[in-house]
Amino acid sequence: MTAIEKDPVVEPAAVEAPRGRLAGLAPYATALRAAGGLLTVVGAYLPWATFVLNDGPYPEKATLEFFTAPLGVSGFRLHLLVFGIAAIVLAFVPAVPARGRILRALGWGVVAVSVVNGMYITTQGGGFGAITAADGAVAFGAIVALIGGAVLLVGAFAGGLEGHARWGRPLGRFVEWALLLVIYALLLLLVAAVLTSGGQGSVANPYSGAVFLSFLGALGGLLAALHSAGVVTWVTGMSERHRAYSAIVLLAVALLLPLTAAGTQYWMTVAANIGVYAATAIGLNIVVGLAGLLDLGYVAFLGIGAVVAANFSGATAARFDIVLPFPLVMVISAVVAGIFGAIVGSPTLRVRGDYLAIVTLAFGEIFVRSSQNNIGGLTGGSNAIPGIPPVTAFGQPFNESLTIGSVELPAGALYYFLIVVIVAAVMAVFGNLKNSRLGRAWIAIREDEDAARAMGIRTGPVKILAFMIGATLAGLAGAFFAHKTGTVSYESFRFLESVTLLAAVILGGMGTIPGAVLGASILFVLPEKLREFADYRLLIFGIALVLIMRFRPQGLVPDAHRRAELAPQSEPPPPDGSTGPAAAKVAAS
Repeated sequence: MTAIEKDPVVEPAAVEAPRGRLAGLAPYATALRAAGGLLTVVGAYLPWATFVLNDGPYPEKATLEFFTAPLGVSGFRLHLLVFGIAAIVLAFVPAVPARGRILRALGWGVVAVSVVNGMYITTQGGGFGAITAADGAVAFGAIVALIGGAVLLVGAFAGGLEGHARWGRPLGRFVEWALLLVIYALLLLLVAAVLTSGGQGSVANPYSGAVFLSFLGALGGLLAALHSAGVVTWVTGMSERHRAYSAIVLLAVALLLPLTAAGTQYWMTVAANIGVYAATAIGLNIVVGLAGLLDLGYVAFLGIGAVVAANFSGATAARFDIVLPFPLVMVISAVVAGIFGAIVGSPTLRVRGDYLAIVTLAFGEIFVRSSQNNIGGLTGGSNAIPGIPPVTAFGQPFNESLTIGSVELPAGALYYFLIVVIVAAVMAVFGNLKNSRLGRAWIAIREDEDAARAMGIRTGPVKILAFMIGATLAGLAGAFFAHKTGTVSYESFRFLESVTLLAAVILGGMGTIPGAVLGASILFVLPEKLREFADYRLLIFGIALVLIMRFRPQGLVPDAHRRAELAPQSEPPPPDGSTGPAAAKVAAS
């Protein structure tokens, strides 16, 4: 009888024993964990500043007085309160699987929230005067909470880190369908909360950046705890078992975003732009994630699609006096971009590795310089191609608001609906290609091109197909981009954009659909949310990327093969049960 047949929850027997000086604290692990949770709770209720920052939402009034919130605190202090109570409970409940790892995740969450808010209050108050007053009063909130998080981490490590918990036995089709529906609905609310936390930059809330970073710290701790408890792996397994149902529900949930708190013109514009780069990143994922071909000029295909769409859509500065329907324009843009993709892919027959990267980089620079010089009058040069008309359906322009009964959709919501459908179509193409014979050939080339050729794979045509299909998807997104922005300029397709797309694929997880979407979302939401830190935005952004890649080299949503190659041995195997490298699976198929 297998472990899954005996119990729906499987706790791995392996326990990582404490090392060094922490080994001597093992008898006090429970006390340390409880003390860390208690100090976190106390820190949440203590004052965090000796003055009122202003009437804004950050950090409320930061004093001892209770507010209208049910537990007397709200915002980041409520996050600390929840983490502290959870740590105290877990400290005295040894039956919880992966208890040490869950407590470690909560501890890092407490430290992140305390550091972000403590440093921000200190800098806003002109130094340590923010937590001390002339009359001797001291605001100990940040200090006590930070100490609580540190003690909680020490207790988590001192007690040993159990392996990740795993949830096994399926619950039945309809039960899991209902659970997935609830989980994806909560995911929608979470996305809306992430987008709206702190308001829209410095316009709505002067503390939006700090509030957002604090929220991310708490969210990171929560997700890490859920991952250690096996919840994330369990949900992933359910999604894999009901792939078609999950895709339908996710599509419906995505279309409901305009009805949440994020349903404003500002966030609809940001979400539509994220969709453009998500679709483009999925196309790049074919080239880089599946075939393993480093492309540093990929954004040029997005630009080719946009330029073609601008010239056939009746723009004021278009080269051709032709106005074609938008669906036909998208098809033509995709085809033209795919042809250029095949042309760029041709040199891959002779070069690989760093040399291939140089070839693609040169192509990207050629496109930018040609666009800047307006060769053939197709790109508008430095004047760009303005005046591209918006998409219109049934007399309704997509850039205007729409009222349906009692529901009023903000301006840009129709563009958001359209890009969601486009991204869904691109996902379907990627998913089918990955699981096809061609996709397995790409993976074999990525692992070892010489071995793939020895196995009978025609590596040259297969690599050209990777470039052509990836470029076609980018051209499709470029046609939408041209109509959404109303202007096509060479400045939108510089080398930095290619690097950003490549970072999105690697950050999210090479070879996966959710990874490309998540990576694109992070790389384009973070700059929007960190406008408050205008002088340090790129520094914070870069540090975040370094930390993510240091502790999650396989990506945030890794492919099963990448997880097996790069993830720590303590992580649970993927839901499909595969544990070997990609080459083994290719050979077996």
